[in-house]
Amino acid sequence: MSQIELYNSTCKELSKVLTNRYSSSFSNGIKLFKKDLRYGIYSIYGFVRLADEIVDTFHYLDKRKYLQQIRVDVFDSIQNKFHSNPILHSFGQVVNEYGILHEHIHSFLDSMEMDINMTRFDSEQYKKYIYGSAEVIGLFCLKVFLKDEPNKYEELAYSAKKMGSAFQKINFLRDIKSDFEQRDRIYFPGIDIQSFTDLNKRTIEDDIKTDFLEGLQGIKRLPSSSRYGVLLAYKYYYFLLIKMSKVSSQDVLSGRIRISDVRKVIILISHYLQSKFKS
Repeated sequence: MSQIELYNSTCKELSKVLTNRYSSSFSNGIKLFKKDLRYGIYSIYGFVRLADEIVDTFHYLDKRKYLQQIRVDVFDSIQNKFHSNPILHSFGQVVNEYGILHEHIHSFLDSMEMDINMTRFDSEQYKKYIYGSAEVIGLFCLKVFLKDEPNKYEELAYSAKKMGSAFQKINFLRDIKSDFEQRDRIYFPGIDIQSFTDLNKRTIEDDIKTDFLEGLQGIKRLPSSSRYGVLLAYKYYYFLLIKMSKVSSQDVLSGRIRISDVRKVIILISHYLQSKFKS
């Protein structure tokens, strides 16, 4: 192995470590992908997590400065095929290998900037935020999934965006309490946290279910190399949505609804057996 290959593989491994530390749900799904697709998704997750941590965690920093620096650095990594930041280096390699569109990277970073500036969103701002923070992530991943069938990209792009949207909106609903208390942020347009009703909650859930239904149509048409991994993530998130739909709006505000580790294992084993049976 050459020194360049060693550096490339080490950066990919670090993206994998970051993904495993932050998201067991996505990590389990990635393990069901064909082996040569996994590091592409790890690298995408690593890049997204890096930017997200700047805006949501390190409040003592000049967030705008660091986010602007990431915008410069990520395109430097893409152009020069190297970066001293392993996460950006790994993502840059994936962008070049799979042809991830630069305009989608800009849209993602634009949404991260909205998190710095805004705590309330009207309908148009909400749509823009969802597009950049979630829908384009679905498109990033779709480029990887269709490595051997790139001609299917346009056909499946709409469903990929809807699946990303569904995942993000569930996160918003699950984290509505912590977003408000820790960041004074409410993503859903027209929602007043002080008078959050069961009707508000059902309206949001119905919107998410529509996204899920439209996203599922695309999952069914993915290559087998990625289909079962994406379907597992779908099942995790859909189970979470069903769990939230069974509690009141005040229950959602009183604490974070989550899937237990035991339940995740049950879903994983059941899904693994189903996928093996269908293979």
